[in-house]
Amino acid sequence: MKNATDMSQRHDSGFTVEVGAQSGQKLSACYQCGNCTAGCPASFVYDRQVNQIMRGVQLGMKDEVLDSRAIWLCLSCSTCSLRCPNNIDVAAVMETLRHMARKENRVAVGNVEKFWFSFLNTVRAFGRSWEIGTMALYMMRSLRLFTDLDLAPEALKKQKLGFKPHVVAQGGASSVTRIFKRYKERAEREGVRP
Repeated sequence: MKNATDMSQRHDSGFTVEVGAQSGQKLSACYQCGNCTAGCPASFVYDRQVNQIMRGVQLGMKDEVLDSRAIWLCLSCSTCSLRCPNNIDVAAVMETLRHMARKENRVAVGNVEKFWFSFLNTVRAFGRSWEIGTMALYMMRSLRLFTDLDLAPEALKKQKLGFKPHVVAQGGASSVTRIFKRYKERAEREGVRP
């Protein structure tokens, strides 16, 4: 068993520098006030709280941070960023950590990634999200075939779900196509699955 107090075996200062550079945030400015955690609406499902993730990054605890479920369950609502007294964009740090984890094939919550791909596939095809299409793709990818089907009748009655996708006008569609093309080129350069 590792000695939990021996940080020399766990500290990766390069990780701290890399997260700071990729997120554009000054991580040393975090003094663990806990405002990010106190305001987080998803903290009840996290394995590590937001301030613990931030501290883990500061301490270079790469494995503990990148293997955390919290970075995948983050809602990206930016409440943490708005509450930070030192103006750290904590949501940007969480997003950076997700990208780093994905690049290293460390997806702690696979269904989140499956939902992302389902959402992005409908945006790629139609220029914007198509809710029914997104959910159908997600249910097939995750093998959760009856997920939330009980909600569909009420959503359909309130006209919250369209059977047909809304396609973006020609000019907008070409802009979306260019975005996906640039992403695919970058993903290939970086060796990440697009």
